[in-house]
Amino acid sequence: MREHPQGDPDIWTGRATNRAQWLLALGGAACMALGIELAVESAWTSGIVPLVMSVVGCIAAGVLVLFGTLAFVHVAVKVDKDSLEVRCGHIGLPRRRIPLALVAGAEFVPRVTPRQWGGWGYRWRPEKGTAVIVRRGEGVVLRLWDGHTFTITVDNAETAVRVIRARLRPGLPGATH
Repeated sequence: MREHPQGDPDIWTGRATNRAQWLLALGGAACMALGIELAVESAWTSGIVPLVMSVVGCIAAGVLVLFGTLAFVHVAVKVDKDSLEVRCGHIGLPRRRIPLALVAGAEFVPRVTPRQWGGWGYRWRPEKGTAVIVRRGEGVVLRLWDGHTFTITVDNAETAVRVIRARLRPGLPGATH
């Protein structure tokens, strides 16, 4: 967890990181390198179509794996007086901003695993809701007024839940404090 020592004391920030995904990103880079090597060095005698298919396939698979994993190496969560914002990866995409007026309650979950959600990344399961899962461990579950839930794995999730609960409007029915 990080809190802003300078600046606005009304902003809580936290993050979670998964270093294992760097290995997957390395695999994606290797696929791209193989595709480039095939394009530059290959002297295939069986024709141009198999060569093009191999080069395009390797580069496409490499790009998908590389950028798909780098987008979920870490997550940054920011809670200010009006909203919760989740940003993934180094460029902050995908990003989701949830106004606290839409939040009915927040719960601390001590153990969230990628297996529960079908893997790492931005996930949706009809029976569970939506989630941003970058690693196994503690997380925050937001219950929204429309009946949906949003789960985030983040370090020091208990503090995040306390901050969110303190900022929910107490007059709304069902607000958890």
